Amino acid sequence: MEPGRTSAEGASGADAHTYRMPIPRLTLTPDASHGPLDGAWWPRCDALELELPSLVGSLEPDPAATIRVTVGPAEWRDAPHTVMAPGRVIAVEPAGPGSEAHVITLDCGTVGRWVLLVVPPGEPAGTAARLLAAAADPENPLTAARMLALAETGRPVGTTGEEK
Repeated sequence: MEPGRTSAEGASGADAHTYRMPIPRLTLTPDASHGPLDGAWWPRCDALELELPSLVGSLEPDPAATIRVTVGPAEWRDAPHTVMAPGRVIAVEPAGPGSEAHVITLDCGTVGRWVLLVVPPGEPAGTAARLLAAAADPENPLTAARMLALAETGRPVGTTGEEK
């Protein structure tokens, strides 16, 4: 590489245009979940086709595995029916009537099912961090909607709060 050039400038033409998906902002329960959630995901934006590939890639290591994702139509109004990801196609379905808001369910071929709280993309970092931690607590009995409602009021979220 020439002096004064950055590694990106010195990269080959093929490497210069390589896109790496950002690591998802995700927390999971350490073992088997005992609550209604298996963790939480904090997407950077509300474009599911941009956010879903990195989430699925972090949860399902086998690119040949069948993945089915169920999302709340209220949170993902423009959700596509399929999302292309490196080496795979992800089927996306709207959740049925009466399903919980702010939840995404991922049925992964080799690792099973994940039910995650979706922290709204615009949530302040401090609030999002509390929600991510609370949703990953296997002793937390709260639903996604209840945790978000508590977070809006500034009350503690999780098993250490008044809602235990």
